[in-house]
Formats: sequence, C-alpha cells, structure tokens
Amino acid sequence: MLNAPGPVKHCSRHPGRAGKGGLESTPTRGVARGRRGPGRGSTGERPMRAAAIDLGKVRVGLAVADELGVMAHPRPHLDGRNPRRLLDTLHAVATEDGIGVFLVGLPRALGGTEGAPARRARKFAAELAARTGRRVELVDEWLSTKEARGRLRDQGLNERELRGRVDSAAAAVLLQAWLDARPGSGR
Repeated sequence: MLNAPGPVKHCSRHPGRAGKGGLESTPTRGVARGRRGPGRGSTGERPMRAAAIDLGKVRVGLAVADELGVMAHPRPHLDGRNPRRLLDTLHAVATEDGIGVFLVGLPRALGGTEGAPARRARKFAAELAARTGRRVELVDEWLSTKEARGRLRDQGLNERELRGRVDSAAAAVLLQAWLDARPGSGR
C-alpha cells in the first residue's frame, strides 16, 4: 500500500495475467467497501465520476466518464513534462468535474514484470492521491495503446494525427474497460 492520503487500489483488466507482484482485482485495505459506483446512486446527489490517465513523459492521456458512469470520453492530452503543473491540472479537473477516482495505467512488460515505467506510474499515483485527496487505482494497461491506435486508424487518422490523440484514446480504453467491469454496468 502506498503511503498517501487517498487510498491506492490495484486492479487488473486481465485478472488471469497477474504476474510477479501482479495486480489484484480485489480492494486493498483502506478502500471503502459498499460504496455505490459511478452513476448508481439512488439519491439526488451527483454520482462519483471516474477519470483515467495514460502517463507519458511528454504527453499524458486523459479520459473522463460521463455523469452516468457509462461512457468514457477522451479529453485533450496534457503536458507531462512538468509533473507539478500536471498534478495541479488534474486537481483542477477533479474539482471541476467531480472526479472521485482516478485510474492510472500501469505498464508491464510482456512477461508481466514491472520496469522503470511502472515504478514511475506507481510514484505518480501516490503523488496524485496526495495532491487531489481522491482515490487512485492502478490498472493494467496491457495493449491499451495498441487498441487505441487501431481504433483511431479505423477512423481514418494518419500517423501525424494519431500522435496527438492516441494517449487520450488509450486512457479512454482503460476507463471504458473499468466502467464495463463495474457491478451493475450491464456489460
């Protein structure tokens, strides 16, 4: 467990792929249980929204769930070169859009091992939780960029156009998989 104000949870889009130090699909200590997921509240209050981040050194992809917690929508990518400014921007997004949980893509090698990019994602997740006070979950980003790239190519985008949109499209792939896996999503 990371030492941060907002609990960090580990989950996987592919539970059967948990390798060394693998991701768990069950909540870790400190994660609220019994809380209704996004869009499932029966009161008049606004449901908790989720956002996903595809962390890159230069570009950071961002996607935000709709208010019903059903669809992931990519947002313009953020500048990843200044971590402090990035955290401030994400704090503003959390406040303005009512984000209750952030998902951070956890890159792993084909064999399931974690290298420097995964360590960077874990460190960033802890910093994001501390800066925003929101819950942060690390999610396996296995092939999300490849899937996003394929979807954008299917829409007729060329390599140059892909570059500016693939990071947020990858974040949307992560977020949509997470939303679809939520209990009561009907998917």
